[in-house]
Amino acid sequence: MKRILIAASLFMFSWAATAQSPLQHMPAGFDVPQPSAAKGTIDTIHYPSNTVGTTRRALVYLPPAFSPQKQYPVLYLLHGIGGDEMEWLRGGQPQVILDNLYAQGKLADMIVVMPNGRAMKDDRATGDIMARDKVEAFSVFEKDLLNDLIPFIEKKYPVLKDREHRAIAGLSMGGGQSLNFGLGNLDKFAWVGAFSAAPNTKSPELLVPDPAKAKQRLKLLWLSCGDNDRLITFSQRTHQYLDEKQVPHIYYIEPGVHDFKVWKNGLYMYAQFLFKLVDTSSYKQYSTL
Repeated sequence: MKRILIAASLFMFSWAATAQSPLQHMPAGFDVPQPSAAKGTIDTIHYPSNTVGTTRRALVYLPPAFSPQKQYPVLYLLHGIGGDEMEWLRGGQPQVILDNLYAQGKLADMIVVMPNGRAMKDDRATGDIMARDKVEAFSVFEKDLLNDLIPFIEKKYPVLKDREHRAIAGLSMGGGQSLNFGLGNLDKFAWVGAFSAAPNTKSPELLVPDPAKAKQRLKLLWLSCGDNDRLITFSQRTHQYLDEKQVPHIYYIEPGVHDFKVWKNGLYMYAQFLFKLVDTSSYKQYSTL
């Protein structure tokens, strides 16, 4: 039975609430293409990286009703240690999940950027993916993201450039990156999500050294994981610290392991919160299922 533990029910964010609450269970077909749903488009971009010293590749999802005359918030969606910018597309089909949510009127218009989080010249997920230089490249990506990719996206696409309109989330290694980079740069991100965060996740005390600041600046902090995931301890310890320090967050645990079933569910639910005014009092209904 799914259980959702919500720390945020005890403490309110400092802003008004009007957004629709997400579903407690993923509906059948949420990740299956629906013929009636308008389709977004996916661009492949190449951006110059001064950090890496080469040109790097990323994918960009544009919503079905995309217009160059409108400005959009942005979600940066990160992959795991064994993947690259194509991993979400191959394993999670986020474009299908998002298209369906748009068709149901459940999603705020946004652009989704899927980069390669392994910031090195040979950034392919080949050979020994656990080699020191390849693992370290996931940390280097913070600089590439902030100094190279985000400025490129903000020049190429009509996007809103303030922190309230910028989100980050990822699976596994990318979940750890999202927590490390998002919570470490609250001047850049107001929405932070991690699906099955990996061991690269910093200790909670380093992630949130100033709980009062985090409470003030975060619009949403999301943690989710499968209950039989061997890496669940990294989500648990983060949740426990946040709970102790009274930092509002969603802690969602469902039956599952370290795979795309859990990660797709996480994206489905997390995305529905983004760039809306969220009624945090509704979190009470998610206490225990």
